[in-house]
Amino acid sequence: MEVEIKLRLPDAAAHRRLSSFLAPRLLRTDAPARPLAAATAAQRNVRLYGTDDRDPSRAVLTLKRRPRIDAGVSRVEEVVEPLDPALALTCIDNPAHLGAVDSPIVRLVSDEYGVGGDKAPFVCLGGFRNTRELDETHFDFGTNYELECETAEPDQAKEVLERLLTSNKFACFMAGKLLP
Repeated sequence: MEVEIKLRLPDAAAHRRLSSFLAPRLLRTDAPARPLAAATAAQRNVRLYGTDDRDPSRAVLTLKRRPRIDAGVSRVEEVVEPLDPALALTCIDNPAHLGAVDSPIVRLVSDEYGVGGDKAPFVCLGGFRNTRELDETHFDFGTNYELECETAEPDQAKEVLERLLTSNKFACFMAGKLLP
């Protein structure tokens, strides 16, 4: 049995509001010698949520490491913690300030990778914006599209998504209207 949750949005304004929430600005950080990137593709991001990058409604700090891809299913360790939006903006303006943030992620990165001190301060590697779950990621050099689904059962989710992407949807056409 296939189970889907579909929520209809009332109008374009609601779509814009939801899109602004689902489209965080991500800024990647590392030290100048890029030890995080070299250490099994560890990534450290500051994510800003909201319609204005200079006045985010929410911010988080993330660490992704030890990625594995097996048969099209990606698994990665991810640690996420809230970050005060004003502090996030300070860190974006001066990435070296991340080393002074009192955070389990910052301590882990400092202890395991040696990043965050005066000898290896954080620098910004660049950033991008994407829409969560349905990724349309715009880089300076092109656009990448991915369907993303976070789940505790990735093999089952992959099977369902593959069926969905290879099946045709004629219910609306046959009904002659948009279905609720």
